Amino acid sequence: MAKLIIFDCDGVLIDSEIISARMLVQALAALGVQIDLPYVARHFLGRSYPTVMATIRRDFGLDLPPAFEDDYRARLLAAFERDLRIMPHVQDVLARLALPHCVATSSSPGRAEFSLRLVGLGNLTGPRLFTASMVPHGKPAPDLFLHAARSCGADPADCLVIEDSLTGIRAGLAAGMQVWRFTGGSHLRDSLPDEPEDARPHRRFDSFADFFQIDPSMTGPA
Repeated sequence: MAKLIIFDCDGVLIDSEIISARMLVQALAALGVQIDLPYVARHFLGRSYPTVMATIRRDFGLDLPPAFEDDYRARLLAAFERDLRIMPHVQDVLARLALPHCVATSSSPGRAEFSLRLVGLGNLTGPRLFTASMVPHGKPAPDLFLHAARSCGADPADCLVIEDSLTGIRAGLAAGMQVWRFTGGSHLRDSLPDEPEDARPHRRFDSFADFFQIDPSMTGPA
């Protein structure tokens, strides 16, 4: 049985990835960069903003202007206030979970805190929130998950990672952790990317209503 559960945030706890993807497509279109949602899923899902910048530079020969990140984040947070929702059944799972748990995300600290508080998960901020800004290398490197485990006093082999992206799955596996893939987010509803050999999770599930059916030992009293 796992001793620590590490949840990804976007696309796992909150149904945010489809909102983020659409906003990014719109923001880049204003600069003459034409991408679509499958491109975002292939290149950006589960990755940090510096990766977005590097990929746009590589594929389109464009350095994003200094104000782009702040403008994009401001519009994104406004969209979150209108449309962001917690994933169905997540609240029940967290309430019944009998194991220590935390969040490890590629999002910026400000965005992650804002998002979690907005959907009623403010108890997962503070010392239980770990972001890519805390480590030298973000996902798919294992650094973030290893940092979360170390900070929570857990051995990596005793950790369970809940991820949606191939990038996050790779990071969890590289950290030597058990990885379950959640496929119930809106961004994966119509197109679930194939899992290459280096990004195959130990389990998959598409609804948090089934979470404890996979491993009933993780639940406390209802």
